[in-house]
Amino acid sequence: MLFSPSRFLRRVALATCVSLIFPAAASADILIGHPAGVTGAVAAGVQENLIGARAVFDAVNAQGGVHGQRIVLRTLDDGFKPEKTAELARQLIDEGAVALFMTRGTPNTEAVLPLLKAAKVPLVGPATGASQLHNPVNRFVFNVRSSYQAETTRVVEHIRLMGLERLAIVQVDDSFGRDAVQGALAALQRIGKAPVLHETYNRDKPDFSALVPLIVKADPQAVLFIGSSAPIAEAITQLRQAGHSAQAITLSNNASAGFIKALGPHARGVVVSQVFPWERSQRTSFVRDAQAMVAKQPGVTLTQAMLEGVAAAKVLVEGLHRAGRNPTREGLRDALEGLNHFDLGGLTLSYGPQDHSGLRFVDIAIIDREGHFRR
Repeated sequence: MLFSPSRFLRRVALATCVSLIFPAAASADILIGHPAGVTGAVAAGVQENLIGARAVFDAVNAQGGVHGQRIVLRTLDDGFKPEKTAELARQLIDEGAVALFMTRGTPNTEAVLPLLKAAKVPLVGPATGASQLHNPVNRFVFNVRSSYQAETTRVVEHIRLMGLERLAIVQVDDSFGRDAVQGALAALQRIGKAPVLHETYNRDKPDFSALVPLIVKADPQAVLFIGSSAPIAEAITQLRQAGHSAQAITLSNNASAGFIKALGPHARGVVVSQVFPWERSQRTSFVRDAQAMVAKQPGVTLTQAMLEGVAAAKVLVEGLHRAGRNPTREGLRDALEGLNHFDLGGLTLSYGPQDHSGLRFVDIAIIDREGHFRR
C-alpha cells in the first residue's frame, strides 16, 4: 500500500496545532526548526521527508535521546513561499532552535541564508540540490543530497545511452530551474548537441496550455521537466492527453509516492533521477534500516523522499552527539564540519572546511506499471 499524503497531512496539522499550544521546547529538549511546504506544490515530498526524519528522531528519543536530551522537530508550514520560509525560520531561531532542517526549494532556502549567518545557526540537509549551496562553501549549510546539476548531467548521459537524439527541456523560471538546467546544457554541449526546445514556465502560476503545443510541434524523443511535483505531473498529463509519447524525465525532487499518485494513469514509464540507493534494495544497511523503521508505521511504504529524510536526520543526530550535552549552534556547526567518512550504512559522507557537499550519489529509475520506482 502506498503512503497516503492526505492521512499524513492530517497528522501534521494536528502536530502543528499542538506546537502552537506549546510553542517552546522544554529546557532539556533540543529544538530543531523545520520551515517547509507541508501544503502547496511540494507537499507530497515534504510529507514523505518528514516520515523518514521523524522515524530516526523517534528511534533516538526512544533510546533516551542525545546525551539524555530529547530531539524536538518543530515543523511550520511555509506553503512553499520563500518569503514565508524566511519569516518562519526567523521565528524558529528566536524560539531557540539549535539548527534549521530540510528547508524545501531553492528560492526558499536562499531566503534563509542571511539568517543563518546572522544567528550563526546551521542548516542541515536542505532538500534542494542547488549548486550555490555547494560552491562556494557556506559555512552554515550542510548538504546531504547530490546537486541538481549532477542529476541533469546524468540524465543527458542516460538519454544518450538510450539512443535518443532529440531532447526538449521545460524548466520552472526560478533559481532552481536556472541552476539545474546548467548541468544538462553543459552535458549536451560536450557532445555537440542542443535542445530542440527549451521553454520556461511561471513558478507561482504554472500554465502549460500554450507550452504543450510547442512541445508537440518540436516532436522531441524525450522531455526533461525541471520543477516541483504538482506542476510537472500536470505538464506530463497534458502532454499525454495531447497524444505525444516522448520519454518524460524529471529530477529527484519528484521522487515521491505523491508524485506517482498525481500522475495517475500517466505514471508508467516516467524516468526520475535518484540521489539515494533503491528503496526496495537489501544491499545496504542504510536502506535496510530505513525499511525497518518505516515498516513500524501502518500503511507506509518506503520512498526516495523518505530516504532523504532518514539520511538528513542521521547526519544531524551524529552532529548533535559530537557537539556534546546542551549543544550550541556554533558547537553543532563545528561538530558537523568535523564529520569525516561518516558511514550512513553503506553510504559515506564527509565534510570539511572546504567541502559541505555531502553525498555524491546519482542514479536513474523508471516508474513501473505497479507505480513503483525500478532501477
